[in-house]
Amino acid sequence: MTTIEVTRTYLEMRDHSDLQPTHSDDPRMQIEQLQDCAPSFYRHLYVEVGKNYHWIDRLPWTDEEMAAHLNQPEISLWLMTYDEAPAGYFELRRCEDGSTEIAYFGLLPEFIGRGFGKHLLTSATEQAWADGANRVWLHTCTLDDQAAMPNYLKRGFRPFRTEEYTVELTR
Repeated sequence: MTTIEVTRTYLEMRDHSDLQPTHSDDPRMQIEQLQDCAPSFYRHLYVEVGKNYHWIDRLPWTDEEMAAHLNQPEISLWLMTYDEAPAGYFELRRCEDGSTEIAYFGLLPEFIGRGFGKHLLTSATEQAWADGANRVWLHTCTLDDQAAMPNYLKRGFRPFRTEEYTVELTR
């Protein structure tokens, strides 16, 4: 096992006008809200999108815990498909202070490097604003894909806090 230092960076957008959108006009790409998502499908998305970035927090959740989380009124789940195949997703969490967190966001490995992340992040941010957010925020870390931070910054997010922590990697 290897222990490494990780930096987590929190980023925010305080006004809808700060968004620098990038949209794809490819008709094969669709984004739709998932209603009543099966825990097994959510787990599949979480594992596949997060496997290269040390996403482990939700791995021990039971199907019941997963369903309870997804059924909370403040949580919404959105699936991006390409030619009807899952390509990525985002999870929004409305917070008590009126802000919306882009809690999870990412692409399945075979869709990375094709510019899809720009479109997906734009869609997640636009959806958060459309849902009435007074601020949209997210966090990333140094375990994330190297394109993540540049994408967040180019879309108009600005860092507001960082923190350091350690992680034990098993691979």
